[in-house]
Amino acid sequence: MKNLIRKREALVKKLAEYPDFARGSITSVCSTCNRARCICRKTSSRRAYRLTYKDRHQKTRTVYVRREQLPRIRKMIANFALVRKIIEQLVEVNIEVFKEDAGC
Repeated sequence: MKNLIRKREALVKKLAEYPDFARGSITSVCSTCNRARCICRKTSSRRAYRLTYKDRHQKTRTVYVRREQLPRIRKMIANFALVRKIIEQLVEVNIEVFKEDAGC
């Protein structure tokens, strides 16, 4: 039991290492016509970037991302994948702790 609790505490501490995270994906569109696959893509270097995600009501939201913000938002999306893994491990450990407490 103590081993499981130590493991849970370690996972919670690891979770605190990633305070900046975001769910979604980055898309690149033409800044003149706003289509993802237009002829401008080959001829124009003017690109606009968007973060697309679903809110808590499962409604798709889009946020403009400035070019200088791209590395940060990409890192936040990568952190979300790590946070999600840690949460899955934490759920498994919590279920094991529950089973031990209940005597299952």
